[in-house]
Formats: sequence, C-alpha cells, structure tokens
Amino acid sequence: MHGTHNAVDDDRNAGIKIFINDELLPRNEARISVFDSGYLVGDGVWEALRLHNDVLVFLDLHLDRLWQSAGVIGIKLPFTREELTENIWKTIKANEMHDDVHVRIMVTRGFKKTPSQDPRLTISGPNVVIIAEHKQAAIETKEKGITLFTSTIRRGSPDYLDPRLNCHSKLHEVQALLQAIEAGADEALMLDIHGFVSTCNATNFFMVKDGEVWTSTGQYCMNGITRGRIISICKRYNIACHEKNFSLFDVYGADEAFVTGSFGGLTPVIKIDGRKIGKGKCGKITGQLSTRYEKLIKQEVKRVKSSAKK
Repeated sequence: MHGTHNAVDDDRNAGIKIFINDELLPRNEARISVFDSGYLVGDGVWEALRLHNDVLVFLDLHLDRLWQSAGVIGIKLPFTREELTENIWKTIKANEMHDDVHVRIMVTRGFKKTPSQDPRLTISGPNVVIIAEHKQAAIETKEKGITLFTSTIRRGSPDYLDPRLNCHSKLHEVQALLQAIEAGADEALMLDIHGFVSTCNATNFFMVKDGEVWTSTGQYCMNGITRGRIISICKRYNIACHEKNFSLFDVYGADEAFVTGSFGGLTPVIKIDGRKIGKGKCGKITGQLSTRYEKLIKQEVKRVKSSAKK
C-alpha cells in the first residue's frame, strides 16, 4: 500500500483506549451497536485533526466544520464545543499522547429502533466516538510522491449530497479509489459534474503552471482545512493562487502537482493517468509551500501555548 495516509508502524496503537459515549474502552473492547445510524445508513458526520507538540492544531476550524456539518444534516449536538474538546483531551491524556497523533471524531444520529433510514426511528441521542492514534506520516511518501488515476466516479452535485459535507457516506470516494487501485495508481483524481477537476478521493488537489498555483473553485470538493491554509499561505507570500475551473488538458501540462490533507500535509503528485507531471518529482513551489505549511503549524503551536500561559 502506498498513498497519502501511509503511516509509520507504531505498536502503541494496539493498546490505545477509545472514547465511546463518555466511556474509555480498550481498543479490542470498543464496540457500538449494529443499530447505530452510522452503521445502518451512513447517517453521521466526522472530523479529523492532528496533535502536534501537545497542541490540537487548527482546533477551532475543525470544530466549526463539525458543527456546520451536523447542522446541515439536522443532528442537534447535545454538548458544547468546550465539552467535546474536554473529551478529546480526556482521550489523549488517557493514552499518554503528546505528538504525531491523529484524532478522529465521529458523531452519528444515534441508535435506531429498527433498521431504517427514517430519523424519527432514532431512540437515543447522538453517539460520539473519539479515536486517537499514534500516527506519523511516512517520510518516503513525501519523498517518492504519489500517482493518481482519474476516476469515472464524479463528485456529487450540491443539490443531492454536497461534496463539502464531511459525512459518513463515503461510497463515492471508495468507488473512485477502487478504480484507481485497479488501474495501478495510488489514489483517485475526481472530476465534478461538469468535467472539471475537483478533488481526490481523500485529499484536495492542486497544480502549478508557470509559477502559479491552481485549485478547484471549491464548489465540488471537500472543505479542506489544509486546503484553506495553503491558499492563505500563497496569499501571504505573494504566490498567485487561482480557485478556478480547469480540465485534465491543463493538468497533463502542469509543471507540478500536489495534494493536501490534515494527515499528510502536502504530498507531491508525480504521475496522473500514466503521464509524468513536470519532472516526475517534488517541484520547487510544492517544496516551498510544504516548508511554509510546516512553519505555520509550528507558529500555531507557539501561539496556542503562549495564549494558554496568559
């Protein structure tokens, strides 16, 4: 397996404790009912963030996205942001974690009376699961880069399943990734309903042409926190960055390409649909943006710690 979610093996993960509805359970005992809405019909939302040097980086942005996603599908969260944050830290501290940690928060509508999509048959409040794992991105992925294959599975239209929604229904992305794997690529590139380049199955896509950075309009792609930070970095350092429609015609002629995500940060793309991108390795601007993103994380850690001392 090779891709943006490659992690260094860590034996400590075998003994982690997982948070399920106010209870911390050993990994091999962590269970949830088969009547859970997320299991039955994918009715739930999720969020994933990183712990760097005892700081949950960009926490407020992730909580904003979680609350918006829950509101979009009509899940009324029976807890505050502060209470959820406290439970995240409870999980982290129970596992004695400090750095290189990936935290996934999953909220489903709750338990159903019987297998059904009808939300009126939900007989409990929302179920909350928090999984924190020791996860350091494999350095060889950044060094080697990844290959993409353009899937025939399109990113959905906002009028039936808004692509910006971080929901449990990820079948479109799974289908796209399966096609990419069968084609011999690492991950999938996905187009929008108009045929323009949108995103990847699990990350956001960027390309570089003549010193300028291009990414999709954002209408048909994941509402990526890292994506937003990269766009901000470009503005800060006066690198032209365009959120625009573009096609595979443009991508095949790109000088560089990369993808972004909370886990891997920036990962170079070296080949798409069998075509080498640029020189087939991490490009100059991709490298600069990656370094500046890592610098931004260090600044965020410093900012949060300084604020906590006041």
